[in-house]
Amino acid sequence: MKPLARFTKGASLVSVLVGLTAGMMGCSPSYPMDTLSNGSDFARRIHSIYVFVNWIDFVIMLIVLAVMFLAIFWFSTRVGEPGEPSTVTSDIRLEVAWTAIPALILVFITVPTIRTIWATQPDHWPADALTIKVIAHQWWWEFQYPEYGIDTADEVHLQAGRMVHFAMESADIIHSFWVPTLGGKRDVVPGQINSITYTPDQLGMFYGQCVEFCGDSHANMRLRAFVQTKDDFDKWVKQQQSPPVTPAGGSAAAGAQIFANAPCAICHTVKGLTGLSPQYSGTFKGPDLTHFGSRSTLAGSILENTPENLAKWIQDPDKVKPGANMPTLGLKGKDLNDLVAYLESLK
Repeated sequence: MKPLARFTKGASLVSVLVGLTAGMMGCSPSYPMDTLSNGSDFARRIHSIYVFVNWIDFVIMLIVLAVMFLAIFWFSTRVGEPGEPSTVTSDIRLEVAWTAIPALILVFITVPTIRTIWATQPDHWPADALTIKVIAHQWWWEFQYPEYGIDTADEVHLQAGRMVHFAMESADIIHSFWVPTLGGKRDVVPGQINSITYTPDQLGMFYGQCVEFCGDSHANMRLRAFVQTKDDFDKWVKQQQSPPVTPAGGSAAAGAQIFANAPCAICHTVKGLTGLSPQYSGTFKGPDLTHFGSRSTLAGSILENTPENLAKWIQDPDKVKPGANMPTLGLKGKDLNDLVAYLESLK
């Protein structure tokens, strides 16, 4: 086969493979943990580096493919007798080239990467930035808003256009905080505060996940981030600062008594009603339940917050989330229904 014909055949095969790959990518569904969406200034910085590096990779790939196809289909056939082999053992120009070019490529990638790291881990931030203390537990996330006196779990609310500073540490072992649409990952380490700072600007609900293996239910340690308008965020803050609902009677009132008398009140807090038991000397604490009914999820954000799911969680936490520190209370029938009614009333 002539060299040009073999080159044309090889190029056609590559074109078919590229077309099939592009077609499969186009048919893929949208995923909730989307790293290509840009919901903050930090996410756009990461995306720009990603695109820049991919263009460099694409150019390198074209050069390598061109050289490879020339070697395979053009220079593989020689006409006439072979000449004397070269006696040259080295080429200083070639050695300088294949050392300098990769070094320059690394510099081009390193500079924007370091600039992004500095921008998202500043030594100081504006006074009006929203500071959120993130505490990682096995296996749930605690979010404290010192400015507003709010303590919630597994769902973090942010104001669009307002810089947010996350100060993160772990209550037990190493975890890693990640909301792909809003920014990069950050390890959450016991005894050390790591931070990440960015300005979310895309409204909506975004999924997050612990991305450092942390035990049996690592995959069940999820979270949701809600980016809201200023008015909606202010309404949420006002709701969270309000005292918990006190049922006047019925099933919810009976459930409040069960909550106060059962082991629930040992680890969980409902502000103004119960706190951590003074007899409790352990280090574990459960989520603050003051406004539990206003949350959209439960059990580390793996279940939608419905009465049916809440009952299933209370009946057998370990079945829902293996290794969960919450004990099985043995509640059934009316007692279980009353407790569920009370917790869901905490709006």
